[in-house]
Amino acid sequence: MITVKNWRRHDLAIDFGTANLRLIRRNEGVVFDEPSLCCFADRATHVELVAAGMAARAMSGRTPGGLQIRHPLRRGVLQDIETATQLLRYAVPKAFSRKQMYKARTVIGVPADATRAERAALRSAATDAGLGAIRLVPEPFAAAIGAGLRVGEARGTMIVECGAGTTEAAVISLGGMCATRSVRIGGHSLDQAIADYLHFEHKFLVGPGRAEQITRAYGEATRNAPSSNGYIEARGRNYITGGPASFQVPCHELDHVVERHVLQIVNMVLDLLHHTPPELSRDIHINGVMLSGGSAILPALAEQIGKKTGLRVTVADEPALCVAKGLQHILNLGRGDIDVMTSAR
Repeated sequence: MITVKNWRRHDLAIDFGTANLRLIRRNEGVVFDEPSLCCFADRATHVELVAAGMAARAMSGRTPGGLQIRHPLRRGVLQDIETATQLLRYAVPKAFSRKQMYKARTVIGVPADATRAERAALRSAATDAGLGAIRLVPEPFAAAIGAGLRVGEARGTMIVECGAGTTEAAVISLGGMCATRSVRIGGHSLDQAIADYLHFEHKFLVGPGRAEQITRAYGEATRNAPSSNGYIEARGRNYITGGPASFQVPCHELDHVVERHVLQIVNMVLDLLHHTPPELSRDIHINGVMLSGGSAILPALAEQIGKKTGLRVTVADEPALCVAKGLQHILNLGRGDIDVMTSAR
């Protein structure tokens, strides 16, 4: 349990996501926002960092032998401490001078269901990168603050944080998380499902970057018109001929792929609602559900949650930045502000 009014003010916040790493300063907001990627070269005696962030993303899927693209996080939690450390060493100096960096007290977002080992790994990576005192804050709680929910009041609010690697739902009241649920799926798993569909059904291969673009194009098409009327251009390799090609994908073909993905999230939300105390359930019935995170813009998600639960579902403003905004707010907290009671340690 953490009480924010007893903290010293922190200098830096980190939204370390599966897709993007964002650094936030107290009075400036987001000062660094690049992909969570590193490119390494295998040398005779060691592994050397070649590129990180945007530069590494440009190399993804294009590396020759001897170069390797690594993701520090998978499904929302840290899997590669060395890559995470190198990425932080690349990013933090862009927000602080080297001298400031070693004194910087840091708040870092972490999945609510992260294990002790996963939390310890994140702390270790941040410490190895040279950061100072570290506090961990559950990402759904930070997202709720960033989405503008009144988390300190005696009423239940519900947030569904839809990240690239994991999707989490939380019921919050009186500055604390009363109940949470999560599934280790997100935007990246939907991208992969769409790539797999094109492979198996049309013998057409697309890379991770293009699969992400197709997912975004599908979201735009279904927001603006019925999905059956649209087409999305896929560029990649024809598995039959072996050569480069383009392919027009009817949006309606992707409907069932998206529906399978959304169903897992809807079931998680229903499970959380079934285990929510009656008074909090009453509040949620009145206030509805807030969606945040980069995948929240998928129209089918809000539609299906609303249909299955009967609740009003709202997508936050700038949903992809809700965690970052919430962490910035936490940076600004001082004595006399609300207590934030969390399970992060």
